[in-house]
Amino acid sequence: MTRIALTDAQQQALWQAARAAQAMAYAPYSGFKVGAAVLDAQGRIHAGCNVENAAYPEGLCAEAAALSAMVLAGSTQARAVLVLGSGAGWITPCGGCRQKLREFCSADTPIMSANAHGLGPSHTLAQLLPESFGPEFLPA
Repeated sequence: MTRIALTDAQQQALWQAARAAQAMAYAPYSGFKVGAAVLDAQGRIHAGCNVENAAYPEGLCAEAAALSAMVLAGSTQARAVLVLGSGAGWITPCGGCRQKLREFCSADTPIMSANAHGLGPSHTLAQLLPESFGPEFLPA
């Protein structure tokens, strides 16, 4: 598997978009604001933020919001994803979002972690979701 290469400019653009989205996050219960940005196959960036709900399981993750924005813009292929969380640590997508990403990403798609200070570790989707189930397993 060959990891998809991104330019420094693409990485910085993803970080900036995720940071702007994180600033708009609605997290009154946990206080943990998350922003995500997706680079699509056309080179466009789509961002999303987490939106909490008083009925906790009904919230929306930033990654899901960014994927929804990408689909709304007419794209169904993500080339890279960046997730930016609150605090000093690095976060990766939750299990549900890893499966959502699987629908639109290839195994070698880079999933980058970031915080307010900059970029952190990067993993491929295959590293985060090995032996995954995807659309190719369903009948046409």
